[in-house]
Amino acid sequence: MPTLEKIVVQDYRNIELQELEFSPNVNCIWGNNGEGKTNLLDAIYYLSMTKSAFSSVDRFNFRYGCDAFSIAGIYRMPTDVQSRFAIRVTSGGEKKLRRDDKPYPKISDHIGVLPVVMVSPSDTSLVSESGDERRRFVNSVLSQLDREYLNSMQQYNRLLSMRNQLLKNGMADEGLLAVYDARLSDLSRPLHARRKEFVRALIPAVQAYYERVSGGRETVSIRYRSDLEKGDLADLLAAGREKDRMLKYTTAGLQRDDFIFEMDGYPIRKCGSQGQQKSFLVSLKFAQYEIMKERYGYPPVLLLDDLFDKLDMQRVSNLLKMVSGHDFGQIFLTDTDKARIRGIVDEITSDSAYFDTVAGTFSRQ
Repeated sequence: MPTLEKIVVQDYRNIELQELEFSPNVNCIWGNNGEGKTNLLDAIYYLSMTKSAFSSVDRFNFRYGCDAFSIAGIYRMPTDVQSRFAIRVTSGGEKKLRRDDKPYPKISDHIGVLPVVMVSPSDTSLVSESGDERRRFVNSVLSQLDREYLNSMQQYNRLLSMRNQLLKNGMADEGLLAVYDARLSDLSRPLHARRKEFVRALIPAVQAYYERVSGGRETVSIRYRSDLEKGDLADLLAAGREKDRMLKYTTAGLQRDDFIFEMDGYPIRKCGSQGQQKSFLVSLKFAQYEIMKERYGYPPVLLLDDLFDKLDMQRVSNLLKMVSGHDFGQIFLTDTDKARIRGIVDEITSDSAYFDTVAGTFSRQ
């Protein structure tokens, strides 16, 4: 499994320059709120996914007053060889990614090479916000697992953007729209099937984790809602063409898919308490971890940001024992309480590293 042995972060958020070496097992980062614990985890995530877990706009990731940032990491790969990955982003929008000093032909070729799962307090947006957040979550998981899915999704989004631009400009003739519609339909079928397959695999895993986390007093599930359940996308687009012309955007397709999180048959967003919602979200991310571990044959890197914001100490301890007890993977864990985190981690493993955080500076303890 890819294990992060060393990272160098420069001018990323509040981190000026840090070079850190990690344990292959559990790494604990503590410090007060606002000191930069989350920024370090996000830098690790960025090196895996070529984007932040929190902001889709790179200008928010530059350290104040800087016009570039860089992140480099040395990983021990599943073949037991070391590989160096480095990414540099400039304020002009240039993003360069290298593996062992060789540039990637396409940045998207890197997705899935360093599998990662992140659990953070911002996951609440998956329940509280629109379907965009839930689609982004599903896409991020499937893009790591399936290169073909990622490529097809990128093609679909490009074609959709071009179709919307035609509609916006009022220049779309029947023949041109028919060409776009046929291509979008061809791309949508395997993407829709892959999403259905993923949700089917996700549901029992989420249910199993939720029962462990919450005691199983409620039944949780996920319902996939898609326009493609009504028929072929080409037919749906043809039927809605006049509506699209009037509204100047595409009103049917995968971009409208949603994944409804349910508790006892009702949307969690409406009927779940804050505690139930948090338990569900933690279960969702740990189910993602389980599925990725099964598909890859080894566990992804697990980033746990402020897990105590979601769960009490006993439940966090139980979860950590579950993920570390079988096919142990590398875990990064943040907390504001040094004694609390030491107490849990020292029970699990003697192979751990501890880091203190002050104003974007990290010192190994």
